[in-house]
Amino acid sequence: MAQGALAQRCYPRKRGRTEVATSDQLLVVIDPLARRTDGESVRIAKDVLSAGAASTKVCLPEGPEEFARALERRGSRRPVVIGDDRALLRAVSVLHRQRELATCALSLVPVGGGGSGTDAAVSAGAGAGGLSLARSLGVPTGAVAAARAVLDGVERRLDLLVDDSDGVVLGAVGIPSVPLPSVSGAVPGAGGCGRAGGFWRTCGGIAGGGHAVGPVGSGTVGSAEGAGGGGIAAGSGGKGSAGVTAPSPWLRTRRLLLRTFSFGSRPARAADHAECVPSRLRVEVDGVLLVDLDQPVRTVSVTPGGDGSAEVEARPASMGAGTAPLRAVGRRVTVSGADFRYASDSVVAGPVRTRTWTVREGAWGLTLPG
Repeated sequence: MAQGALAQRCYPRKRGRTEVATSDQLLVVIDPLARRTDGESVRIAKDVLSAGAASTKVCLPEGPEEFARALERRGSRRPVVIGDDRALLRAVSVLHRQRELATCALSLVPVGGGGSGTDAAVSAGAGAGGLSLARSLGVPTGAVAAARAVLDGVERRLDLLVDDSDGVVLGAVGIPSVPLPSVSGAVPGAGGCGRAGGFWRTCGGIAGGGHAVGPVGSGTVGSAEGAGGGGIAAGSGGKGSAGVTAPSPWLRTRRLLLRTFSFGSRPARAADHAECVPSRLRVEVDGVLLVDLDQPVRTVSVTPGGDGSAEVEARPASMGAGTAPLRAVGRRVTVSGADFRYASDSVVAGPVRTRTWTVREGAWGLTLPG
């Protein structure tokens, strides 16, 4: 992407001043997903910010690289992100890599997550999946209220979890099967748990094998089992990507019925069973052992506590439903064992054999209502 292409999508808006304070100069970065899913809320937020700030520069990146480049070239402007939880996480990650989180306060206008984005819809709970992190941090979820908080709010310093691969966590870490809000555009059952519950579970991706199977007639190549034993779902009258002639319509219908009534529920049951299989993990908090490999666990969660420490919770498989989980508080958490996946905010990562998270107190700033 040429440098001029991004410059054409970043245009300044001034309110009649020639000299303005740094806090009144905004760089508004609009996530492309927000523009596609709720353009009306994006327009409202942009108008409120442009009317309230002395100088506003709007950037319309088309992908992660342009998104990062826009933040890198912000100069003295205060960055404002219009997007969902993933856009906020991307912005924090970029500033963390630049080692500029300590001197830069972020602002967020939550838009996206599958909802309509209007104040009424958000208050009714629409789009909670993609905005749950923003809501938990105290950011208003209405476009107008959030934009006004950007203009009139105050900076609050928040703790950050940083792992040994330089990844960041704003909300929580779940190992291995903590439910997370579904990502917008994710297909239930494709590398997930195969359950229409709106949850993405990390171990479901292991059980599901990570194969996405296209519908009959889509021409998508999937796994052999998911495609009714043939491994190919070819378009009508054409050929699959493996060069095999597409089956006749009655044969496709028969396979569809067989999947529906005979095989369709099996992957879901297998994934549900995988979620219940305990994991053998070793959990250490500040060098003190909390759980060892000889005590299988169902879930482990790590959450910033807000006071420079992390709250760690482990649920051993041997504990009953009414038994309190094992808890510990510390600044450094290490989890090790067989290859495991973990959910970091809205991102599923792994498999890894060991991962260490360290709490950095007040490492990043977010503008919130005063």
